[in-house]
Amino acid sequence: MSPEELRAARDTVIPDVIAGGLSVLFCGINPSLMSGATGHHFARPGNRFWPVLHLSGFTPRQLKPAEQGELLSYGLGITNVVARATARADELDAEEFREGGRLLAAKVERLRPTWLAVVGVTAYRTAFGDRRAQIGPQEHTIGATRVWALPNPSGLNAHWTAQTMAEEYGRLRVAAEGGFG
Repeated sequence: MSPEELRAARDTVIPDVIAGGLSVLFCGINPSLMSGATGHHFARPGNRFWPVLHLSGFTPRQLKPAEQGELLSYGLGITNVVARATARADELDAEEFREGGRLLAAKVERLRPTWLAVVGVTAYRTAFGDRRAQIGPQEHTIGATRVWALPNPSGLNAHWTAQTMAEEYGRLRVAAEGGFG
């Protein structure tokens, strides 16, 4: 992908991968320029979402970003707190996150997934006004939908390895399958 193609993707919006009644609706912070350019969620090389999804047992094999539509067959979907593509999440301001949180809550109320999994605890804190939120299941619910804050799979999040991330995502998978969260 050329630098020009990536620059042209700024502020584009990519379609959600959603349906009513999902087991888990994963929610990214916002699309990268690579995602904006390709139309696929978590498309940036180095993003660990797809490998971690497989390592945690959500998918039987590692999907490619272009195969994102297959998630629906597993009862999974993807959306974002903020819909527009940027080079970095720090280009978004707090008001954009809060507005994204309001729009996300309305989407969740309409679609009624069992779990909303926000991949990025800082984004969750800002979008939902919960400054003390930690990784894991949250007290906050949206209607009957439970909420889980997951580690951000970006390659920039060096505090988490793919394996430790997969363990946390796996805790959510167990809860989504009817275990305890």
